[in-house]
Amino acid sequence: MPLLEPKPETLRPGAVRTPSLDRVPDQQSQGTPEPLRSELLDLLGPEKVLWKVSDLVKYASDASPYRFVPQVVVVPEDIDDISAILSYAHGKGREVVFRAAGTSLNGQAQGEDILVDVRHHWAGIEVLDDGAQARIRPGTTILRANAALARHGRLLGPDPASAIACTIGGVVANNASGMTAGTTRNSYRTVSSLTFVLPSGTVVDTGDPAADEDLARAEPRLCEGLMALKAEIEADAELTARIRAKYEIKNTNGYRLDAFLDGSTPVQILRGLMVGSEGTFGFISEVVFDTLPLDRRISTALLFFPSLTAAAAAVPRFNDAGAIAVELMDGNTLRASVSVQGVPADWAELPKETTALLVEFRAPDEAGQEAYERAAATLVEELDLIAPVASVTNEFTREAKVISGYWKARKAFVTAVGGSRPSGTTLITEDFAVPPSRLADACEALLGLQAEHGFDAAVAGHAAHGNLHFLLAFDAAKPSDVDRYAAFMDDFCRLTVERFDGSLKAEHATGRNIAPFLELEWGPKATELMWRTKQVIDPDGVLAPRIVLDRDPKAHLRGLKTIPKVELVADPCIECGFCEPTCPSHDLTTSPRQRIVLRREMMRQPGGSRVEAQLLDAYGYDAVDTCAGDSTCKLACPVGIDTGAMMKDFRHQRHSPREERIAALTAKNFKAVEAAARLAVAAAERIGDGPLEKLTAFARKAVRPDLVPEWLPEIPGAAARKLPRTSRVGASAVYYPACVNRIFGGPEGHRGPSLPQAVVAVSARAGKPVWIPDDVAGTCCSTIWHSKGYDAGNAVMANRIVEAAWGWTAGGRLPLVVDASSCTLGIAHEVVPYLTDDNRELHRELTIVDSLVWAADELLPELTVLRKTGSAVLHPTCSMQHLDDVEQLRTVAEACAEEVVIPDDAGCCAFAGDRGMLHKELTASATAKEAAEVNAREYDAYLSANRMCEIGMDRATGRSYYSVLMELERATRPGTVVR
Repeated sequence: MPLLEPKPETLRPGAVRTPSLDRVPDQQSQGTPEPLRSELLDLLGPEKVLWKVSDLVKYASDASPYRFVPQVVVVPEDIDDISAILSYAHGKGREVVFRAAGTSLNGQAQGEDILVDVRHHWAGIEVLDDGAQARIRPGTTILRANAALARHGRLLGPDPASAIACTIGGVVANNASGMTAGTTRNSYRTVSSLTFVLPSGTVVDTGDPAADEDLARAEPRLCEGLMALKAEIEADAELTARIRAKYEIKNTNGYRLDAFLDGSTPVQILRGLMVGSEGTFGFISEVVFDTLPLDRRISTALLFFPSLTAAAAAVPRFNDAGAIAVELMDGNTLRASVSVQGVPADWAELPKETTALLVEFRAPDEAGQEAYERAAATLVEELDLIAPVASVTNEFTREAKVISGYWKARKAFVTAVGGSRPSGTTLITEDFAVPPSRLADACEALLGLQAEHGFDAAVAGHAAHGNLHFLLAFDAAKPSDVDRYAAFMDDFCRLTVERFDGSLKAEHATGRNIAPFLELEWGPKATELMWRTKQVIDPDGVLAPRIVLDRDPKAHLRGLKTIPKVELVADPCIECGFCEPTCPSHDLTTSPRQRIVLRREMMRQPGGSRVEAQLLDAYGYDAVDTCAGDSTCKLACPVGIDTGAMMKDFRHQRHSPREERIAALTAKNFKAVEAAARLAVAAAERIGDGPLEKLTAFARKAVRPDLVPEWLPEIPGAAARKLPRTSRVGASAVYYPACVNRIFGGPEGHRGPSLPQAVVAVSARAGKPVWIPDDVAGTCCSTIWHSKGYDAGNAVMANRIVEAAWGWTAGGRLPLVVDASSCTLGIAHEVVPYLTDDNRELHRELTIVDSLVWAADELLPELTVLRKTGSAVLHPTCSMQHLDDVEQLRTVAEACAEEVVIPDDAGCCAFAGDRGMLHKELTASATAKEAAEVNAREYDAYLSANRMCEIGMDRATGRSYYSVLMELERATRPGTVVR
């Protein structure tokens, strides 16, 4: 064991704990039992089988209120693996559940036996016929698919609020729809063809002209059974009429019986049945969608009404005017949304009765947009709108930022309202539909029912389609609270069906929590047909038992998860999973949600349990060490949970007092450390990569991998010992070259000025000269210590840089321009909690400007571009996302290149200062998709604005990345320039 390896018990929760009834029992502490573990390892190989108890726990939770611990998790790479898993399950009498993003809200992605992760190796999109169609793999997020289609002016029909995280497989399997899809743009209506694997292992491509012939040979009984059910349904006129009527409004409860009416062959019937089947009929391995036009001319308003009734009455009028979306938010929803960044704070003062409609029109051109706006303006004049707080305008806008803010508030309904629930309570998200003409009555009845059963009343939804959502929060550890939930569900389901003839699930699918009420909505005849359909397709019941169909009247009460209190920063988490696609480590070890899920399981355990010991043993590497600390999870989370900050706190907890003292000492003596680092890099050029790789590998084994960086061949040579000479007299800004740019030089083979030289030159060229202080050596943005959780060292450097910056800028009179985005973020924001009171006052007087903003906003308007390179690919860093200056990166690049591309899979590179040298596997995993996209073609320039991220991308792609400001200097340099 390395000398300084931290002890796992340093991360043991210190809070007083009461063991939970739903904790993982100690007999499962060794994970997957034998012989299941060995048999699957032999069948699939060790890389595809997750068997540790920590693996099982992190997959036990999803966005639903349920929690089921699987016996094993398998990660197949291709259809052969899927077929092998299904064959094994048949032979051993086991059960299989498929899980992709885990954003399902009703427990349909959870299994108690073999859980199959179909996200990791199943992403990809092929755009067909100039965007008219798209062939998409099931692990692809809606957001990623639409990014590829946008270049062709197209998009997918389904648009769920979880588009940032939910995947195509889940969207089709649940027939999820969203804000605009309604009953005409959902998966059932826009899927052209499917490829899927049946429970028997038979693969069906419904787009293959020979599919029916092949299926008849492979599965004659299946074909006969489907056609017999079709004939039986069509022979019953009353049943046929009922089926058609049920789908006039949104409905995802049960199986799509209209597939028997819409399809004329077994393959066509299966194509319809697979949509909304929730993984109970087979595995969808590929989907071909018919896409829709992307109308880019958008006009949106958030309109405030005095009551639900008044708002609901306006909905059909906006529908008639051509609105693509009419979204409803009641007063409680609006007030809870203030927790979402960007939502006006005065919404917290809105009267309880207030209701808002988010109305959006989309048009293909200016004329269409103007026509919509005229119709909308006339309609608004006739409405009884209110403006109870100052931020309310009740006006339509074209401003993208304002529109984005409206939608962010609306889409955050579940997490914003759920995040403000009482600590320790479980959240259930319900979803139902009524005929749109009954919307107001349904809202009033629902709110009354919530109050009657003691639940906080809040409602939102897709008003245009009569589709409403509401939340219930209760303590699943208290039998009385579970009884209260059960009583509410009984009354709610009867209300929806008997009073409104509505759908108990409009777009979230049946899952586990509506399965007991399926017959209430559909009646015994249709429900029995669904059971018979399941028997025809999956006669052995291998796939997803107790999902969709369950005869247990209390099935929705089984497996409700408790939510133990955890660290304050993470406690509001409802485990929605929105954070996962942005997380650099989610394909390697754990995601932010899983880090919190594992922590909650520790809190369920009695202190010293065998399960707790196993979880702690794995948590150090899986959660803490391999967290990049980039906090992009905070940006994706609607309530801003920063799991990266929690991991940094855990790193701090693991430090010994001696380690903290040493870290503080390096901060105090950083001038010497910086000089030594530059000399070491220079010496490395003479020594060569091989010896250094061996030396650092030995040191990492002897000391600790998370303390000693590994030498990488991509590490550049040393920077020049002296910075460019500048003058304070006449300077427009103070230029702060980050320590990384004072230690490391540019990419190998680069011809031209260094980054500091380029910034000085291009600023002077624009008539806005900058001054580099003589005493920048020994200062730093403090990120080195902050990212590792060294609080004492962080405090030393944070206060030093602020005091220095205040002096350099003459008390904040000049802006401080920083040439690395992570350092800009550090000085502008991350140092603040570590400052003394006096230095916080100084910090408030500073203007910290990222070099991208300086170049785009201050320099470009004054520069003449003399030459452009052909093409440039950009790497926007996570710090740029936090600073919201990705567009400035694009702006500067577009001034320098004829073609500028930001990869659809661009994300945090996870190099994170030196974390990519401590755990190079983290950067390899984080950059794999982006690197593949970048290397699919050649570019003339590879640009970013953060040296360590550039090194990370060099390693990932084999290309040479450098700062866009160096390219700007080249583009504007007078005279002849040789690249």
